[in-house]
Amino acid sequence: MTRSATLTTFLASNADAILCELTSVRGSSPREQGTFMLVGAHDLFGTIGGGALEYMVIGHARRLIANGQAEAAMDVPLGPEIGQCCGGRVAVGLRYADAAIRERLAARVAAEEAALPHVYVFGAGHVGRALAQMLALLPVQLQVIDTRQEELALLPEGITAHAVAMPEAMVRSAPQGSSYVILTHDHALDFLIAQEALARTDAPYIGMVGSRTKRAKFSSWFQGEGGEARALERLVLPIGQQGLGDKRPEVIAALAAAEIMVHIGQWEAEIARARAPRSKGAMIGR
Repeated sequence: MTRSATLTTFLASNADAILCELTSVRGSSPREQGTFMLVGAHDLFGTIGGGALEYMVIGHARRLIANGQAEAAMDVPLGPEIGQCCGGRVAVGLRYADAAIRERLAARVAAEEAALPHVYVFGAGHVGRALAQMLALLPVQLQVIDTRQEELALLPEGITAHAVAMPEAMVRSAPQGSSYVILTHDHALDFLIAQEALARTDAPYIGMVGSRTKRAKFSSWFQGEGGEARALERLVLPIGQQGLGDKRPEVIAALAAAEIMVHIGQWEAEIARARAPRSKGAMIGR
């Protein structure tokens, strides 16, 4: 279920809810300014960092609900006083989630989802399915592509899947900044997909499952097809190694998922550094 769908379910089930938002952050904090959570009488949506801070805020929010109060503010030092050692200080605004706030929250979450990076997983075999299940939990827009409908049918419900005759064509039409993970059942198809992916200079991550021998064979083929040797530096092959050499599908998938997120994070950090500083927007509850 997407975050938007989870929010919709929460709001439908909680006529009374309190928006809890970090309105100010000084020093070290588990989450950044603007992070929010919603607290119902029995349900929660989101997190402001967990631990003693979140426990205190949840308790305060539920007291507001019980007492019919609409607004409060908390100023919390993240130190020994509450059993945390972050060392910073946060201000938390608590407001009754009325219709206007609910509308703004829904719009914000939808916009955040639309801006999430795309990850294309080519291949729905053992590693592909394990990787898809892990990426489905992460802040990415996931799509799984295979030529075999029967393999795609084994994916968990809710994962976007495409059965196509020419998977490499999906690379050409992918949004800017997409990442590509290549692990089909056919090495020749892997090579075609990787060739298309390396033709794009906007990909944070391009990875292919395989061995060093497969890398050598692809390198030779790629350059024989006119590809530049320098482009091969952008290809992660084998994926998910991390020095372990573990060949179990679930382990490869776990390590590859971490690897993908590191590359995406580095890519996003480079883009952020290149942009001019921006002022922070208004708080949700205002």
